Amino acid sequence: MAKNKRIAAARSKVTHGQSYGLDEAISLVKGNATAKFDETVEISLNLGIDPRHADQMVRGFVSLPNGTGKTLRVGVFARGAKAEEATAAGADVVGAEDLMEKVQAGEIEFDRCIATPDMMALVGRLGKILGPRGLMPNPKLGTVTMDVKGAITAAKSGQVEYRAEKAGIVHAGIGKASFDEAKLIENARAFIDAVQKARPTGAKGTYLKKIALASTMGPGVQVDISAFAG
Repeated sequence: MAKNKRIAAARSKVTHGQSYGLDEAISLVKGNATAKFDETVEISLNLGIDPRHADQMVRGFVSLPNGTGKTLRVGVFARGAKAEEATAAGADVVGAEDLMEKVQAGEIEFDRCIATPDMMALVGRLGKILGPRGLMPNPKLGTVTMDVKGAITAAKSGQVEYRAEKAGIVHAGIGKASFDEAKLIENARAFIDAVQKARPTGAKGTYLKKIALASTMGPGVQVDISAFAG
């Protein structure tokens, strides 16, 4: 009953069908994050694309200026000096054939997977396992690289991945409800800007159709897109 009252109280503060400025939307989301844990603030963008077509796929990474508030586990496929570099840079799991065997056994102890180019023949065997989880290293995303240290540092410092789903929606966590409003606003703007810059060549008509914010347990708040349309 208490949970239902909390949800009802949160919903009563948001006018259905109304769009709010980003600042006010963030304030509402923070105010409605009343769960007993530090809720994640999530952003969703509805795009005018059909990601089933290769020239309309939207995918990439963006480094949020204030981080995500979440500790990201990084796994690295590398050998020799590059494996040592990965360990020194703070990778959580580093290996080659031994790491491949762990993944094949279902031991996936990382949220981001990085590989040096020479390891991709090995990593390619794990495509059916890593692919569906969005963990397959990709040179276009900077996760197949010789700059192992740089990739790990970026991942650990608040870099988030976005990828359009079938309905043309991209979403990501942009921080915790405990963050200052200014930091959440800055992170939201950085995310929106990155997705706008990633507009694919095949996208026709209106690209950014809708923006919504919500905390893990809170109601959605629609954001006025007029300030971002262009």
